[in-house]
Amino acid sequence: MALALSTTVSSTVDRTLERLRNAFIDTARGAREAVGAPLRANLPDDDIPRLKSRIDACLEAKGGETASRRRAAELGQAYLSLSAAGRRKFLLTLAHDYGLSRETALARVDRWRAGKEPARALTRLLEPPAVRLLREFVGVPQGVKFVVDLRAELMALGKTDTAARALSDDLRPLLAGWFDVGFLDLVRIDWRSSAALLEKLVDYEAVHAIRSWRDLKNRLDSDRRCFAFFHPRMPDEPLIFVEVALVDGMAGNVQRLLDARDETADPKRANTAIFYSISNCQQGLAGISFGNFLIKRVAEQLARELPNIKDFATLSPIPGLRQHIDGRLKNEGDDALTAAEIASLSPVIDKVRGAAAVRQLLDRPNWWEVPAIDKSLRPILTRLAARYLTSTDEKGRALDRVAHFHLGNGAIVERLNWLGDTSSNGFKQSYAMMVNYRYKLADVDGNHEDYANGKVVASREVRAQAKG
Repeated sequence: MALALSTTVSSTVDRTLERLRNAFIDTARGAREAVGAPLRANLPDDDIPRLKSRIDACLEAKGGETASRRRAAELGQAYLSLSAAGRRKFLLTLAHDYGLSRETALARVDRWRAGKEPARALTRLLEPPAVRLLREFVGVPQGVKFVVDLRAELMALGKTDTAARALSDDLRPLLAGWFDVGFLDLVRIDWRSSAALLEKLVDYEAVHAIRSWRDLKNRLDSDRRCFAFFHPRMPDEPLIFVEVALVDGMAGNVQRLLDARDETADPKRANTAIFYSISNCQQGLAGISFGNFLIKRVAEQLARELPNIKDFATLSPIPGLRQHIDGRLKNEGDDALTAAEIASLSPVIDKVRGAAAVRQLLDRPNWWEVPAIDKSLRPILTRLAARYLTSTDEKGRALDRVAHFHLGNGAIVERLNWLGDTSSNGFKQSYAMMVNYRYKLADVDGNHEDYANGKVVASREVRAQAKG
């Protein structure tokens, strides 16, 4: 079953590309006489002048809006017909020859100063030609998805090419405008949703992998909810989705929460909604935040539909915790521990003491299954975790990226969960610890303001654990 699921998912990207190609072919009809022979797949150097002539024709915008969109669609279709090497050359040409260098920008500012054009004209002058070109795709079927995917490729290129990185950054404001949360639709996804959409949930799940159709069906059962944001110009592509479990009390272990063998509970008897997974689906929209709006919108909708739900919280990973703990033990030595914690290690290890003892115990296979070791390490790791989650860096941001996300949304650090994720990844990230971030709808705005001012809001329990 898992193999069949994997095979099905692997075809999702291929079908998306085919849909883009077909949409562009249909829209580009009528523009072909003007563009000449197709570009060759690897875009050899002697094809670059013909590529640039097509880009220039799009930027000239002759013949009105319809003709401009046809030329843009033809250019998009040409890009999608290229090989990976050809697409790379296409993007580098676009970034280097149609970006906006600092020197060019300064020259345009000087020219504007010397003239009498209004202030708004300066904005137009400082827009990179490549961004102006890609702006045309908003009116082309599948064009918005095309620009999103193109930015994802630019971001990958930008790791080694400054012009590509600059163009990727220049596209962010354009996409932020296109994907303003006011334009997005909140949609519940359930087992009756299309097979294509369910395949994408499997493909895009970034927190807890969906391992089988049975696993997927369990996550969409009556005591579960899944919601996603969609854009009207990308109706078949989720932008971000969140998975929710309707339970009694605060969940503290993700394996139990996701156990497909458990009986389905009655959602009307649940009093807590646990957000246990939130996944961004479009790499090209990196840096454009939807998660804070999604969680609040879902919480408000659940509160209306299920008035028995009184608490809203996450069951979240702590991805930076293990690295933080290991770093403190290595760099601070015994100073990372209290005297009582050092003394508590004596009954379980005798040849070393202090931080060295903790590190040696943590290196033992399955240390958590030995009751005496578990009893000694639990208060130590819990204190270090609580301190980690309630501390900030020099900019006033939480040390952990997931904590930063939820605290910025107005949640509080509610509870630490010992052995909350006993998967191999759970131990790799955080020595298996997880955390609940609680969203109290009446307090989220105030908590958000506190965090913006450098204050981490946490429960009394977590505060006490941090003090040790």
